Amino acid sequence: MDAIEALLSRASMPLLEAPGPGQPQLDLMFSAALRAPDHGALRPFRFLVIEGEAREQLGQLYLEAALQDDPELPEEKRQKTLKMPLRAPTMVVVIAVTKAGHKVPVLEQQITAGCAAQNMLHAAYAQGVGAMWRTGAMAYHPHVLKGLGLADNEEVIGYLYLGTPCKERKVAPLPVERFVSQWTGQ
Repeated sequence: MDAIEALLSRASMPLLEAPGPGQPQLDLMFSAALRAPDHGALRPFRFLVIEGEAREQLGQLYLEAALQDDPELPEEKRQKTLKMPLRAPTMVVVIAVTKAGHKVPVLEQQITAGCAAQNMLHAAYAQGVGAMWRTGAMAYHPHVLKGLGLADNEEVIGYLYLGTPCKERKVAPLPVERFVSQWTGQ
């Protein structure tokens, strides 16, 4: 697939099913992630792959976190929380690993991790793998972060859900002129 075509036609795929990407596809996605712009060559990111029964364990971790916040959580929301990681056969947790006090500001390090995630989305799309980047409360909850083994200098940038698209996604055109203006000086 042509790089420009991929950049202009990639779309998030919220409905995914098995099979998930194979190891060669994942390796290519991670190789693309490593090419993210990276001021200082810090590589301020790491990744966790979650597949199979580990997704159910992640659902339990999510539920524990949700119950900490609301011990009276209704059964319907409990079930929904348990099923969140089951939306795709493969999940990749993109984690920013930042160094405070470095000449490269923490924000730039976080952006680099976000760029790594974006590169992974494009590499997935180029290989025919459906992908969806999600965050939400469980990307920031201290109980979840501890359960995933994050250190104090780490944070979840996003959960990448990967699998086979259930249906074709239509790409809506976006009017460039709504987002671009010319600065002509002060």
